[in-house]
Amino acid sequence: MALMGHDGAVTDLEPHSLRLVLVTGMSGAGRSTAARAMEDLGWFVIDNMPPSLMGSVIDLARRTPDVERVAVVVDARGGAFFRELSEAIRALPSEGVDRRTIFLEASDEALVRRYESSRRPHPLQAGLRIVDGLQAERGMLADLRAQADLVIDTTHTNVHELRRRIEEAFPEDMPRGVLCTVLSFGFKYGIPVDSDMVADARFLPNPYWDENLRALTGLDSAVSTQVLAHEGADDFVRTYAELVRIVCRGYLREGKKYVTVAVGCTGGQHRSVALAAALAEQLAASDISTRVHHRDLGRE
Repeated sequence: MALMGHDGAVTDLEPHSLRLVLVTGMSGAGRSTAARAMEDLGWFVIDNMPPSLMGSVIDLARRTPDVERVAVVVDARGGAFFRELSEAIRALPSEGVDRRTIFLEASDEALVRRYESSRRPHPLQAGLRIVDGLQAERGMLADLRAQADLVIDTTHTNVHELRRRIEEAFPEDMPRGVLCTVLSFGFKYGIPVDSDMVADARFLPNPYWDENLRALTGLDSAVSTQVLAHEGADDFVRTYAELVRIVCRGYLREGKKYVTVAVGCTGGQHRSVALAAALAEQLAASDISTRVHHRDLGRE
């Protein structure tokens, strides 16, 4: 197979081994939640792909150097395409592809309740009752369920428990612990909506009012040194780092693998940037996987 390179030249690439997971099951049983969980684990996820295209997509993935794990979500929404799935699976190469199938199941009662709460029709309902659509879907999926490597019953499972079950099925893809993102921001631009914890750096004097520091940022040593030298700054970083460590241990017990700690000042240029960098340094020294992002740096 020939692929187009960045320079426009056509390059032949040999296929590499690939981990492939088919995510399927009853509509309303949690396929979307499972797909998002796998995406968070680093899998390349393809949702609702016609089975007739599976062979071509898998072949392309095997010849793409950075793609080693692919999850394909297949469901009854494919209609007539779904009937081609068994043939498409049989046509997959027997060598070089480590294939597993996850089937998500739930009782009719639970699925009916979920559909009624969402006020959406079942894809195979065809103007009849929801239970009629479920019955048709069970018949269509019977062979896949019988051949599945892992069947997960979500009748009494919430979204957090389902994510945990998916993570347990792929322990090799799990991060060692919590991944902590320390995010600096400016309050005047709004608090980050994805923050789990928010710290306020406005208790410190603002370097903006120093003409020698105004054009600099918290990444410059002149600013960071001044910010961290103020009374309370060191205590803030040390105490907040311990608080984050406590929270991370609790998140791990609850199965949460990602935490975002937002540190804000007025404009997100000086104090929050310096404190976020110092906080991230302390957390990294505690063996917490940490990354830093300065959302509003350079915005003014």
